[in-house]
This record gives sequence, C-alpha cells and structure tokens, in this order.
Amino acid sequence: MPSTFRKMIALLAIIAVFTLAACGNTKEKNKDQNASKEKTVSYSVKHAMGSTEVKGMPKRIVVLTNEGTEALLAMGVKPVGAVKSWAGDPWYDHIKDKMDNVEVVGEEGAINIEKIASLRPDLIIGNKMRQEEDYEKLSKIAPTVFSETLRGDWKENFELYAKAVNKESEGKDVLQKYDDKVKALKAKLGDKTNQQVSVVRFLADKSRIYYTDSFSGVIFNELGFKRVPEQDKMFKADSKLGNLAIEVGKEAIPKMDGDLIFYFTYLPTGDDSALATEKEWTQDPLWKNLSAVKEGHAYRVDDSIWNTAGGVLAANLMLNQIDKIFSK
Repeated sequence: MPSTFRKMIALLAIIAVFTLAACGNTKEKNKDQNASKEKTVSYSVKHAMGSTEVKGMPKRIVVLTNEGTEALLAMGVKPVGAVKSWAGDPWYDHIKDKMDNVEVVGEEGAINIEKIASLRPDLIIGNKMRQEEDYEKLSKIAPTVFSETLRGDWKENFELYAKAVNKESEGKDVLQKYDDKVKALKAKLGDKTNQQVSVVRFLADKSRIYYTDSFSGVIFNELGFKRVPEQDKMFKADSKLGNLAIEVGKEAIPKMDGDLIFYFTYLPTGDDSALATEKEWTQDPLWKNLSAVKEGHAYRVDDSIWNTAGGVLAANLMLNQIDKIFSK
C-alpha cells in the first residue's frame, strides 16, 4: 500500500474520531441544557384560590379529585398519589390498569395530609368545593392548584388541570377528540335527540332526579337531547343542589317519566345498601306505570361512568354506552 494512501486513511480515521467526540459532546450539552431548562422554567396558574407559581416541570403530582385523576391519565400523566375512587378497590374498573403503583391519599372529602407530604409532590391538584379548608396546609407542601366546583361543564376543570401540568397542547388534543366524538354521535342519532330524557339516581334511603349541571346532564345537552318540562319546574335558583339534582319522595315518581329514563345506583365499595332503595322504587306501582318503563325505555346504567367518575375518560365511555343503547 503506497505511503501516501496510508497517511490519507490515518488522517480520515483521526477526523472521524474527533467528529464522533464532538457529536457526543453536543448531545451531552443539549441534554444538560434541557435538564437545566426543566429546572428553571416556571409559569403562573390562576385558579379558585388565587394564583400559584409552578417551578420546573412537575413530575410528582398528587391529585385530589376523581375527575382530576382522569384528566391527568388522559394527558399521559400518572400521578404519584390520588384520592380513592368513589367505587373500586381502590380504583374504578375503567382506570385501574393505568394506576399501578399510585398511592392512595384518602378520599375526596377526607384527604390524608401526612400521606400527601410523604410523597414529596412538586404539584398538588385539588378542588375548592372538597378541600378548601386544607388549602393552606397543602400549599406549604407543594404548589397547589384548585378548581372551583365539581358541577357543570367538566371541561372547564380539565383545561385548568392541563395548564397546571404544563400540557395545554396535549389537553387541547384530548378535548378535540372528545368533541369530534360528540359531533359524530349526534349526527348518527339524528332526530332521536328530540326525545326527552330523565336521569334518576338511587342512594341509600333516598333518590334524586339529576339535572342540567350534572355530569350526565352536560353530556345529554351536548348531544342535543331535551329535558322533561315537568322537571324544569322543580329546579329553582335557591334549590339546595342548584341545577345538579334534587332529592324527591315517591310522590314525585310520575315526574321521573320521559321518553327515556336512565337510572343508576350509588354503590361505594363494601356498601350495597342503595340496592334496597333501587328495588323498592322500581317495584313501586307508580314506577311501573311510567310510560318509559312500560315501553321498555328505562335503562339501568353504571353510576361510576354516568356520575361519580366525572372526567374525560368516563365521558367517552358514556358516549359509547349511549351509542350502544340506541344501536339496539
């Protein structure tokens, strides 16, 4: 091999070594810069309790509402801690496969402050209606963001949570897919949405008619379904639960009628006492005489999906169930 050719090969080898080294240094530099950026970035979130500064990109998030848990999961964020599902051991069936290694930090109405602190969160997401009295304690643990209420359009809370975890773009994508699904189902249902719907819930020793500010009520409104005029008269500005729901006695059973009745029963883990209420009411002659019941248009549905979960995952599942019911 000529000497000149050997020298050329050696020179090329040296250049290759330096090039690889430079690339490696650039990658490490970029990695360090990104890590530094994550540590230094901060943003302000306006919420029900004021304004909170969140420093860095939150990675250890504790969430204190069931609907908040669903919001995070839908955006690809697994919390380190969450309140127990209203029904489940400890999680709803429709989220339990996404909640491996997530610690339980109490219930929505009874959070465990010590447990939350032990998880060393860098962000806490809660709700004023549920945990207002705990806000100061929580704020001393980590930046804390509270939604205002758990009534009305669940999307408002979702958008706040997306901002809190610095995933507004991902959040918009989730909501757009949901809105597209609503639009498609509404078109598929056609004039079926002209029917009047009645929503009833059975609890231990009491029953309620649910209305426009309930989770299911918001979704039925999006789809264009009508409400029962007789029920409109029952809800007034000073109603105890606003436009969420109203407790009724059996004398109000005739007002539960509609073209369609959807009813669900609250069954928290280990407590099936509400089943007795359901049986008592649905066996009552007044219930059996409802036109929707006699025509086979009274549907028993899942309380977790149609009411208690209250988040975007449940909303999508509720749309699926409505589609299935009307496809029969």
